[in-house]
Amino acid sequence: MINKWLAYAQRIQSIAQAGLTYAQNDYDVERYQELRDMSVSMMADLSGAEITLIQNLFASETGYQTPKVDIRGVVFQEGKILMVHEKIDGHWSLPGGWADIGYSPGEVVVKEVQEEAGLIVKPIRLLALFDKKCHPHPPSPYYTYKLFILCEAISGSIQAGMETHGVGFFGREELPPLSVERNTASQIATMFEFLDNPQKTVMLD
Repeated sequence: MINKWLAYAQRIQSIAQAGLTYAQNDYDVERYQELRDMSVSMMADLSGAEITLIQNLFASETGYQTPKVDIRGVVFQEGKILMVHEKIDGHWSLPGGWADIGYSPGEVVVKEVQEEAGLIVKPIRLLALFDKKCHPHPPSPYYTYKLFILCEAISGSIQAGMETHGVGFFGREELPPLSVERNTASQIATMFEFLDNPQKTVMLD
C-alpha cells in the first residue's frame, strides 16, 4: 500500500512540475504549485520526514521532470563479483551511483568503480536497463532507471574509498548482506547469468 501511494505522490509531483514549466498564466501556476505542495505533504506523511527536507529532496527541480539514473559496475574475477561495503547503510552493493552531468554512462562507471573500489576498469557492454519500480527495492522518493554495465579490470588493486568501508569479490552462494536500496538479490543473480552466458541479450524492463 505504501508503494502504491508513493507512486501516486511521484506522479502528482511529475504532473505539477511539468505544469509549472509550461504554464501560461498565473492561475495555472497557482494550481500546479498546489498540486506540488500536495505531493510533498503526501511524501512527508509516508516517510515521517520533515516537509522542508522533502521539499529539498523531492520537489526542488525545475524543468520537465525525468527519471534519475543509477549506474552500477559489474566486475567479475575468477567467478566472483565485485562488491563494496557502503558506509551509508553498512551493507553491500555493486560499485556505482547517480549519473553525473557531463559524463557518459561509461565514464560514470569507470569513475565510480575507481572511487569506491580502487580498480581502473574498462566498460565492455550494457547488461541491463531496469526500472526500479519493477524490482523489490524499498520505497524511494525518486523514480529511477538502473543501468548495469559489465566492466573489465585493467589495473589497480581493490581498496575502500571515501564512501565505502571495504571491498571484496563474492561468489553467488556467498553474498554478504545487500544494500537493497541499490541492488537486490535477484539483480545480482541476473548478473551471474551473464557470466554463465556471455551471449545473453541485454535485459530491459
